[in-house]
Amino acid sequence: MTRAVIDTSKCVGHGQCAMMAPDVFDLDAGGYAETLVDELTGDQRRDAETAAMACPEQAIRLED
Repeated sequence: MTRAVIDTSKCVGHGQCAMMAPDVFDLDAGGYAETLVDELTGDQRRDAETAAMACPEQAIRLED
């Protein structure tokens, strides 16, 4: 099982993750990233990897 984890101490709300992987990430009421799924499927994993690489604050990591 692979999941996306957001380091909330690093996230500043750029929203790149939600734009690049809208099935995996969204922004909460405060404008910070949150994950929408507990386990990533194949396409979600690919999109989450892309979003993690694009995160300016490097606040996203994938865990197996």
